[in-house]
Amino acid sequence: MRLALLVVAVVSSVHLGAQLLGAVMISGVTQVLLMPALAMVLWTGTTAPRGRLVVLTLGALGLSWVGDAVPRLLPESQSFVGMLAAFLVAHLLYAAAFWPRRHRSVLARPSLLVPYVAAAVLICALCAGQAGPLLPAIIVYAAAIVIMAVLATGLGARAGIGGAVFVVSDSLIALDAFGVLTLPVQGFWVMSTYMLAQLLRVLSVRRVAAEPRPTRVARTG
Repeated sequence: MRLALLVVAVVSSVHLGAQLLGAVMISGVTQVLLMPALAMVLWTGTTAPRGRLVVLTLGALGLSWVGDAVPRLLPESQSFVGMLAAFLVAHLLYAAAFWPRRHRSVLARPSLLVPYVAAAVLICALCAGQAGPLLPAIIVYAAAIVIMAVLATGLGARAGIGGAVFVVSDSLIALDAFGVLTLPVQGFWVMSTYMLAQLLRVLSVRRVAAEPRPTRVARTG
């Protein structure tokens, strides 16, 4: 796993440097390497038999890779929708992976759900004027990412931070796409938050997967 983490660190550093320098070709190549490198971190950091949590997380990373790579192959008019669809399914897979630990998440403390819901409503409201026919899709996507972020808290603080940071990353994309807000070196901020969010969740999944599994005691007599 250490080698895989080193690969993630190198690829991430090169990618973010390329974002800052505007090196489009290098940033494009390194972006499609990020999720496979993170998948290798999870694979090498866990042992067989890998359970539901790890398998679904690997699937989510695979769909995230699709979201990173496939839009580059689509016409510009379809690339945003293609990315949205891939990451929507990725968030649903993450949510399904985290669902068994929902009793440990902020779902058990409803007052803590307010910031998540407020963030989703605010982003949808800000984008509504320019979203047009995409608004229903944006609302569905916002609901999916909030559900994922809420359930991620069931894996602990690190995963919870990762889920929240992913909300920030996707919010930056939406605000830019619909002409609400574009930051200086926008790509750097989007990708740095995106990579941090994915890494934190992968490390949390690896930790939870390493926990001893409860053993069932056979009833006798």
